[in-house]
Amino acid sequence: MDEYLVPTQFGEDEFYEKKSHFIGRAWPVETEEEALAKIQEMKKQHYDATHNCWAYIIKDGPVRFSDDGEPGGTAGMPMLQVLQREGLYNIVCVVTRYFGGILLGAGGLVRAYTKGAKIAVDAAGKSMKRVWTVLYVPCPYPFYERVKLEVAAFGGIIRTCDFGAEVELELLFPENQAQPFLDRLTDMTSGTVEGMETGQEYRAFPIEN
Repeated sequence: MDEYLVPTQFGEDEFYEKKSHFIGRAWPVETEEEALAKIQEMKKQHYDATHNCWAYIIKDGPVRFSDDGEPGGTAGMPMLQVLQREGLYNIVCVVTRYFGGILLGAGGLVRAYTKGAKIAVDAAGKSMKRVWTVLYVPCPYPFYERVKLEVAAFGGIIRTCDFGAEVELELLFPENQAQPFLDRLTDMTSGTVEGMETGQEYRAFPIEN
């Protein structure tokens, strides 16, 4: 199954540039219809804005953008390039501009819409969609901090952590990292800490930027 980055959640941020007010927003979407619906929603909500420029990328689907009245190539394309540089799919981004009376020029517009898309993406966060192997690891307290470090070193995620007689961890690892992590656990603890695989899931989980 494919492995790719998607936005974690809706993200929004804003800034002013020479009195123009820019609002950047990004959403996770699964289809082009969802992307277009978000764009229409923003056009209705900000009907009084000067521009509502947008871009979206659908995995194995269309890639589109619009300058919405800004000079050609100064808004939609720079926004799309941000999404592509960030490696994101199934995302739609809208940058709304309220004109402040001072012209920014082509270069200034490119920089502003690039910034609008970037702050929206940063606010949304990134999740990796891939096959994750689920591990159950009961861990005595003296080994807990060491195990946490190893989870991070192998690209894993601690999904749940229950503190009882010992620490019971539910961990998620990229498919090819689960067994190397288990081997490392056995070596590191001389067999004191052992885990077991409980299943696999194909879904998105947040990752650190």
